[in-house]
Amino acid sequence: MASEQSTAELVQRGRRQLDRVDSLIIEQMDRWSVPVLRAAIGIVFIWFGLLKVVGLSPAEPLIAATVYVISPSQFIPILGVWEVIIGLCLLYRPLIRVGILLLFLQLPGTFLPIVILPEVVFTTFPYGLTVEGQYIVKNLVIIGAALVIGGTVRSEDR
Repeated sequence: MASEQSTAELVQRGRRQLDRVDSLIIEQMDRWSVPVLRAAIGIVFIWFGLLKVVGLSPAEPLIAATVYVISPSQFIPILGVWEVIIGLCLLYRPLIRVGILLLFLQLPGTFLPIVILPEVVFTTFPYGLTVEGQYIVKNLVIIGAALVIGGTVRSEDR
């Protein structure tokens, strides 16, 4: 009987220790999640934007096939600068709102190839995606990240 009680006490003590460790981990994740998310999304926008500015973006053919109003040779560098600005705004806390606004103005255009060029986006409609299609659909993650980041702009501790 004493052995059973000792085992139960050990299990309880182990659970309390795991709960403390779990709480510490969650506390750190809560503290760092949004700043890391902002930095990650900011860096991605700066990187992808700079590739467009210098003419090295693998997305250029897709963008060129989607844009009809402005010459792609003019539009792609402008889009690149726009993306760099989004990234910089996300990295500099006072400009997060501007970055989120610019991001939400830019992102709908990224989904245009789904409608305009489905043969480029899908191997099998509506679920088989090409690499280009995957590149487009990943923007859903960016939208989710932008919502999380935007939800913190009034918070003083992040």
